[in-house]
Formats: sequence, structure tokens, C-alpha cells
Amino acid sequence: MKKKLTVLLTLAGILGTTAVVGAEDLVERVTGYLQKDVKVLVNGQDSTLTPVYIDGKAYIPVRDAAAKLGYTVNYDEANKEIELDEAADLMRASGVIVSVQAKEDGNTRIELLGSTWVILTVDKSTAIKSLDGKMLTAADLKAGTQIDAEFGPAMAMSYPGQAQAISINVHADRSVKEDIIKEVKHTDDGWQVQLGDSLVLNGGKETRVMTSQGESVKWEDLKADTKVKAYYGPFETKSLPPQSPVFLLVVQAQAPITGTPKMSPDSAQEYRNLAWSQVKEQVAHITTKQDEAAVQIVSSKEVGVLASTDEQKKLLTDVQAANGNFVTVTYNTDQDELLGPLTAVFDFNTKAFIGFNARR
Repeated sequence: MKKKLTVLLTLAGILGTTAVVGAEDLVERVTGYLQKDVKVLVNGQDSTLTPVYIDGKAYIPVRDAAAKLGYTVNYDEANKEIELDEAADLMRASGVIVSVQAKEDGNTRIELLGSTWVILTVDKSTAIKSLDGKMLTAADLKAGTQIDAEFGPAMAMSYPGQAQAISINVHADRSVKEDIIKEVKHTDDGWQVQLGDSLVLNGGKETRVMTSQGESVKWEDLKADTKVKAYYGPFETKSLPPQSPVFLLVVQAQAPITGTPKMSPDSAQEYRNLAWSQVKEQVAHITTKQDEAAVQIVSSKEVGVLASTDEQKKLLTDVQAANGNFVTVTYNTDQDELLGPLTAVFDFNTKAFIGFNARR
């Protein structure tokens, strides 16, 4: 909980010396001495604050002192009060903006993927600046922009988490390319990934490889025919194909699973019926017809399913431990632009419902 210290000010205190003439009964002139040989320590460290001694008491500037003590200073003009609010701990993340959406209320919603996966709301109070100190606006943020962000202190208990962006530092605008991996190889300097015949990406220690749900992927697990979205550059060599350093590689779909069982049309329809019974609360938003939902068999390692009950969580763990398969049934909705499609997930062997894939 925030602690608040309030300092009441008189009219003369607010207006300063110009108010003294008309408010002499409220103001008294005092004489003080700067004591430059006295150090003010905060947690044992020199704060560089210089106290002024008046009638044997030491005084220091309220704004400077508040900053050193972890408070923010706010002035309430209506009540003529200065409020010192205890600074709350903020969360921090770095990565690349993978989607940007302008909201009807004038705010901007960004999806950040990197050190964490989070949805941030950017409004007029969010401080946005470049590394050289230039002030920017939300209009300067786009998919591919590499940033550091401070957000919070509160976060919505959703998946991914959602919070208010307090400050954003813009590093660079990365190029974005979605393609199929043609070749992956280990080099003396790290890893090299060729996307089709058009681009070679060089990955090093700073490169992150992950799924679109923020789960880390090992370089060794990248295979040919895997669909990825790369955030790279911003510079390329003039070779053919061109080469560029890659900052973030997002796995969109894994390579086909060796030995994946096939599904008959009747089995697919059975899963559609099972899924329809699980989406009753969302039917009003579903735009896909019941018998036209996409049905797929996928590796249990590929889905970001959210299991709700203890039984579902145990089944999820057991199937993943056995490297088994899931069946996904996917519906489009009128909320896809904001949340993404709705996907129900079932165990392939038992047809038991496990949960829904995480929506953005």
C-alpha cells in the first residue's frame, strides 16, 4: 500500500515572495546558513544534498530530498497541498513490440515479447524517449520497435499479463520478416538461420529464440521447414543472399511431427462436437460455423494451453512428459483483432478436454 506524506502550504507559500507584500501576517523572514561541510547520507551513501541551518535546525529542499528517499512530489492546486507519494516498485522488460493497436479511448495497446511476454497500455502519461533523449509519442511505436519498458506497479492476472506503461526507451526499429527456415547451422560465432532463398540471419548471445507465447526455444530444436518471424537488422550486407544480425526469432509453427497419426473426417467432426460443448459462453462472439472449425493434431510441446482444474493440469503434465499429442479445434471470433482466435485443446488418446490456448 502507498504511504503518503502531505505538506500543507499557505497562500504565501504557494505564491512565493510576490505574495509577501499582501500577506505579511503569513510570512516571516528568516536567516540561515549553508553548512557545506555536513553530509546528508541516504542508506549510507552521500546524497549530495546541502542542508541549511536555521535556528539550529537543518533543512533540505523537499523535492530533492523526496527523490533521494524514493518519493514523488505532487502539488494539489485545488487544496494547496504538496503530496509526497511513496514510489512503488515498477516492473521492467526489454524486447520487441510485436503488435500495436490504437484504442477508441485514445490510448495505445502494445504487445511486448522478449525478456517477458506482456501487454502494455500506453497513454499520455507514459514517458517515451529515444536513447539520445528525444521525446517521442505512441505514434513512434510500431511492430519491430526494440524497447525497454517500465510498467506497473499493478498487473492484471491475465495471460499474458497486462499493465500500464510508465516509461519506454526506444532503442531501434528492427526489420520484420516471416518465412520458412531453409537451413540451420552452428557456426564459430553462434548460429546461422537461412530463411528461404532471400535472407541469412546470424544469431549470437544477445539473440532470443522463443514461441509467440514467450516460451524459450533452443537453437538445437530449430529445424528446416519451421515457420518463424524474425526481427533483425536494421542493417544488411550486400551479399546474395544478404546477411543480418537477428535480435528476436519467434517460432510460429514447428516442423511437421514425425509419425503424427492421421485423423478421419468422422473423428474430426467428433472433436468439433466436443469443442462446441466447451465454448457455450463464447458462442455469441464466434464467427466460425460449428462444422467448419479447423481441427489439427499437434505436439503437446507446441501449445500454450491454460488448464483450469487440477485434473486438467495433471493430464497436461502427463501428456507433455510422454511427448504425446493434442488435438486443437480453432474458432475465429469477432474479438480476434484484440485477443486472437479461440482454440480448444483435447488429449489425442482420451479425447479429454484440457483447456483453451492462451489468447493474446
